[in-house]
Amino acid sequence: MSKRWPVSLVVNDGRTPRIVLRPLGRRDRAAWERLRRESAEYLARWEPTPPDGVGNRVTYSGYVRAMNDEARAGTTLPFAIEVDGHLAGQVHLFGITRGSLMSAAAGYWIGPEYAGQGLTTRALAEVCDYAFGPMGLHRVEVNVRPENAASLAVVAHVRMRDEGVRKRYMHIEGRWCDHRTFALTVEELEGRRTISRWVESP
Repeated sequence: MSKRWPVSLVVNDGRTPRIVLRPLGRRDRAAWERLRRESAEYLARWEPTPPDGVGNRVTYSGYVRAMNDEARAGTTLPFAIEVDGHLAGQVHLFGITRGSLMSAAAGYWIGPEYAGQGLTTRALAEVCDYAFGPMGLHRVEVNVRPENAASLAVVAHVRMRDEGVRKRYMHIEGRWCDHRTFALTVEELEGRRTISRWVESP
């Protein structure tokens, strides 16, 4: 069982730049809003949308509060990705299920100025290490649109297994989109201590 929220993780994979995964706080508001604004067009093709076209407007403080509530309840681990002291994106472990499943899904996004540098790969690997280590989970999955080349590269570098297509899995850009499911289980770690130490270099 992992320690209770809040949790911060330092990516100790011997690479640079330095990455810290930590909770979002009130002091991050300006940086987070700026990063989301600058990333809006870059991320639009991959982010979920409400099927009814309406959705709920949530303030930054309300968003952080909701994430912290879910983290304390043990259903989500919402991390900010901090690169050399700068907010770069987010990586979440969500849908955490215990009992006979012991599984979770992971999702992530990163600002365009940080893309293509292997930072998301390193962050995802660290989250998987934490899931399989302190959290004691058995399985972690990531669902990716088949045309999202950047995200497909991330799961390939982490050596996640392709489990096939989920038809009309998630609502994005006004329609239900297919996704490919990639996963890792504890048995696939090949006896290695951590994933973050053996990810393929981007």
